[in-house]
Amino acid sequence: MNSLYDEFRVALHSVWTRRWLVLAVAWGICILGWLAIASIPNRYDSRARLLVDINEILPDDVQGGGMGGRQQIDQIRETLTSARNLEKVAATTGLLPAGAGEREKAGAVAMLQKNIKVVPQQDNIFEITSSIAVASLSDADNAKLASGVLESLITVFRDDQLRGGRMNAREGLKFLDAQIADREKALREVEARRSAFEAQNIGLIPGGSGSPAQRVEAARAELSQIDSQLVSAQAQLAAANGQLASTPQTIPGVGGVGGGVARQQLAGAQNELSSMRSRGLTDAHPDVIALKSQIASLKATADREGSGGAGGMQNPAYASLAAMRAERQATVSALSSRKSQLLGDIAKITAQQIQNPGIAAEYDRINGEYTAFKAQYDKLLAQREQVRLRGEVQTETDAIKVELLDPPSKPTSPAAPNRPLFLTLVLFAGLGGGIGVAFGLGQVRTSYATAGKLERASGLPVIGSITEVVTPERHLDRRKKLVWLTGGGGALVGLYVLLLVAEFIQRGMVA
Repeated sequence: MNSLYDEFRVALHSVWTRRWLVLAVAWGICILGWLAIASIPNRYDSRARLLVDINEILPDDVQGGGMGGRQQIDQIRETLTSARNLEKVAATTGLLPAGAGEREKAGAVAMLQKNIKVVPQQDNIFEITSSIAVASLSDADNAKLASGVLESLITVFRDDQLRGGRMNAREGLKFLDAQIADREKALREVEARRSAFEAQNIGLIPGGSGSPAQRVEAARAELSQIDSQLVSAQAQLAAANGQLASTPQTIPGVGGVGGGVARQQLAGAQNELSSMRSRGLTDAHPDVIALKSQIASLKATADREGSGGAGGMQNPAYASLAAMRAERQATVSALSSRKSQLLGDIAKITAQQIQNPGIAAEYDRINGEYTAFKAQYDKLLAQREQVRLRGEVQTETDAIKVELLDPPSKPTSPAAPNRPLFLTLVLFAGLGGGIGVAFGLGQVRTSYATAGKLERASGLPVIGSITEVVTPERHLDRRKKLVWLTGGGGALVGLYVLLLVAEFIQRGMVA
C-alpha cells in the first residue's frame, strides 16, 4: 500500500515539475479542438406529418389502372422525394441560383436526398424530416431553410399529384387512341385479305363464319346435341305408338256425334300447310316436312272415322294420342333432317380440306390472324374506357388527397452538433493531454524523485538525501510563477465559459 502511495506521489511530482508543459499542451489542444467545433455548422431539423388519402370512388382496376390503394401509397412514398421534386424544391428555396449547371443541380438534389427522410408511421401517414446545415448560411438562415424545404416539398408534391393524375390520363388516352387506330387498320387489312381470298376461292371455301376447322368443330358439337335429342325423341315416339296401339278408336254408343274431329284437324293442318307455302317455305323445310307427316296421319284417322263411325262415337283419348304421335313424328323427322344436313356439311368441308389443303390452311391462318387482332382491339377499347373513367374521376374529384396533419416545425435550436458537450469534452481532453505528455516525459527522462527509487534503480545503498533549501527570494519567485500558472489555467476555463455563454446567446438569437 505504501509502495502504491509512493508511486502516486512520484507521478504527481513528475507532472507538477512540468506544470508549464501541462498548461501549454492543454491550451494547444483546447484551442485547436474549439476551432474545429466552431467550424462545424449548426444543423437545424424541421418535421411535418402528412395524411395521404386515396379516394377510391372506382374499383382498383379502374381507379388505379390495375394498381391497388396500397400500391399507390407505396408509389407516393417513393416519389415524394424524387429527383424531379427535389430539383424544384432547391430552385424555389434558393439553394440553386438562376442558370445553375447540371453539376450544381445534381449536388443540390443529392444533398436534399441525403438530408430529407420520409418515415411511414401508418399505411397512409408519413413523417417528413429535413436536416439543413449549410456552412455558408447563418444559423437563422439554416433554421428558416429547414422549414422552408418541407413547405416547398409539400407544395410541389400536391401540385404534382393534382396535375400528374390528369396528365397521365390524357397521355394514356392519347397512347390508347393511337394503338386502337393501329389495330383497327390491321383489322381492316385482314378483313380485306379474307374477302379477297374468299372471292378467289369460290366453291372451295364453304360459307359461314369462321375457319373450316372451326365450322367442323361447331357442326360436330351441334351434331352431338342432335344425336341425344334424336334418341330422346325416338323413345317418346315409340312410347306414343305403344299407347296408341292399346287405345280403341271408337267408344260403343250412338254414332255420328263426334265423327268430324279428325276431319276438322285435317282441314286445319292443310290450311296451315297452304299458309307456309304462301310464305315461300319449300317442301325441304323441317316445319313443312313435319306438317305433311301430321296431315298423312290425320288422313288415316279420318278414313277410319268414315268407315266405322256408325257403330260408335270417336274416342277422344285416341284422337289426343294420335295428335301427340304426329307431333313426335314431326320432331323426329326434323331432327333427322338436321342431322343429315350437318353430316353433309362436315363431309363437304372435310373433302374440300383433303382436296385443297393449302387453301384451307391459308384460310385458317387468315381467320386466326383476324381473331387475334380482334381480341387485341376489344381489349384496348376496354382499357380506354377505364382510363377515360379514371380521368373523369380525377377531373371532378381529387383522386389523391394530401392533408397536412402537422405543419413544418420552426426550429429554435440546433439539433446538432451538441456544442456544450463537445466544448466540455475538448477541455477535459486538453487537460488530460497535458497531464499525459508531462507524465510520459517524466518516464522517459532518467531522474529519481526519491532516494528509495534511486536505490532500486542502481542496486546500491543510498546513504541519505539533501533537501532543497528555499530562500525568501526563491519563495517569492515561486509564488509569482504559481500566480501566473493559476492565471493561465483560469484563463483557459474562462475561455471555455465564454464559449458556452456565446453558444447559448446564439441559440437565443435564432429563437
